[in-house]
Amino acid sequence: MNPTFNTYIQSLAGRDVTVIGAGVSNSPLIRMLCSAGARVIVRDRNPILPRDEWDELGVELHLGESYLDRVGGDIVFRTPGIRPDHPALDSARAGGSRVTSEMEEFFALCPCPIFGVTGSDGKTTTTSLIADMLGNGGHTVHLGGNIGTPLLAHVGEMSPLDTCVVELSSFQLMDMTCSPHVAVITNISPNHLDWHRDMDEYTAAKRRLLNFQNDDDLAVLNGDNPVTASLRGRGRTKYFGGHTIRDGVIDGLVPINDIRLPGWYNVENVMAAVAAMQGIVPDEAILETVRTFVGVEHRNQWVATVAGVHYYNNSIGSSPARTVSTLHAHVGRVLLIAGGRDKRVPFDEMARLLPDHVKVLLLIGEAASQIEIEARKVPNCPHIIRCEGLAEAVEQAHKLAVPGDTVLLSPACTAFDQYRNFEERGHHFVELVRQLSVEKD
Repeated sequence: MNPTFNTYIQSLAGRDVTVIGAGVSNSPLIRMLCSAGARVIVRDRNPILPRDEWDELGVELHLGESYLDRVGGDIVFRTPGIRPDHPALDSARAGGSRVTSEMEEFFALCPCPIFGVTGSDGKTTTTSLIADMLGNGGHTVHLGGNIGTPLLAHVGEMSPLDTCVVELSSFQLMDMTCSPHVAVITNISPNHLDWHRDMDEYTAAKRRLLNFQNDDDLAVLNGDNPVTASLRGRGRTKYFGGHTIRDGVIDGLVPINDIRLPGWYNVENVMAAVAAMQGIVPDEAILETVRTFVGVEHRNQWVATVAGVHYYNNSIGSSPARTVSTLHAHVGRVLLIAGGRDKRVPFDEMARLLPDHVKVLLLIGEAASQIEIEARKVPNCPHIIRCEGLAEAVEQAHKLAVPGDTVLLSPACTAFDQYRNFEERGHHFVELVRQLSVEKD
């Protein structure tokens, strides 16, 4: 076991540790704390959380609306969904608790180089590309963070010769006091303004990825994005963008025609990964990855072609900017399924694109009215259909589409009005489309 991690585990024995949130991402953390001999309290808003596993481990549960009453203990692990300045956490600090997070502890204990990726759009694809390039270059890679795998519980298995690739959200970054050795920011545009107080706070959270780097570290930034182009790392800084392309080749190495992912935004994702990896892995590993990488689930994912109609799942498109980028990736006018929970991000830019990129707009969820209001302000607004939910939207699209059309789920909103997350929404869409395929057969 990593000696530093072993000392950390030993330090937890007999400590009172509170974990806020009992979801899938925190389950390995809770089990690790219990195995270390900590007295663990788990707090979760869900009043009907299954108790069997936690009762067996001796976990004390505080569930329901009052789950944040009198938070305390020696250590409190903040879930990313809770703001760092939440009154319950301020009260815990005042009472002597050390408030931290799974990601903060991971950064402090990780024995190997960390590649960290954030951004408003493209961070999962870029993170996955970097991990694949490292793997194809012969590295032992640990992939996680916001991309789905908690890493703290695995630190004991890591070697200084390994590498970690971590996707980081603004929620995770907001109170981070460590930075990765290689920090990549794909872009910054308005997002999550229902959670952040304003755009300045959101940008500052993303900027924290760079704040604690040293002179030997590398920052990789989007030179074509106005916000990231104005940033600079504390060590070396590389800017990717259109200026790195000559005769259709990125950085003198990767032909754009070798990229299998559709859309300019995916060219940008590849440029970010190439900028981060050149000089770290052989050129052959970079080229092999680009030529074989076909994308990540829920990110403009082709689902099926039914009766000549192409269905694409871009459930990750939880902001208007993401949906705008995805519309540009498709040729012709699509049947667009959009809507969900509004993040207080304006829909006006997306609305201006609708006449040229959307044949029919099918709206679902809480934000349907806001999107429709903006859409109807635009001359030549496409036909709009309001639907009760995703199932009705897919059914209506199936009736209206003709061979050669594309039906695109790219909601421009979060899924939380009807689903637990964008993955659940995307899986439902895929299931509905596959049912159409079965019916057709």
